[in-house]
Amino acid sequence: MNDATRYLVPQSADRAFNATVAWLARRGISIADSRILAVRGRKSGEWRTTPVNLMTVDGARYLVAPRGHTQWVRNIRAAGGGELRLGRRAETIDVVELADADKAPILRYYLRKWGWEVGRFFEGLDKDATDEQLAAVAPGFPVFRLA
Repeated sequence: MNDATRYLVPQSADRAFNATVAWLARRGISIADSRILAVRGRKSGEWRTTPVNLMTVDGARYLVAPRGHTQWVRNIRAAGGGELRLGRRAETIDVVELADADKAPILRYYLRKWGWEVGRFFEGLDKDATDEQLAAVAPGFPVFRLA
């Protein structure tokens, strides 16, 4: 599998953790800036949801896909946006995907903030990884800036 098609299937423990985070977010409780991302399916047009970590860096907000080119990534690319939900609040969002060359500082911040949760997906890298190391893995980690 090359970096452009990297996708890690969630394990049962991951699914249980995600279900708990989603359950809390649906009730208006955010854990470390978690939200429910809702995106229209690119084939079905149906709303699809998944918990995500919303991150703010220098005033801009981002979503990172630690498992790679997942279904939500493919759907948001096709739709150009979706909704971020927390409790009864839903925020319509548009996104712009970052180029691989621009991802290193965002990935580093992501690892600093959520490495405890997602670090295992980063092939042994952590918040202290060099720019070169992060640039090398960047194609496998889609990053979206909320527009």
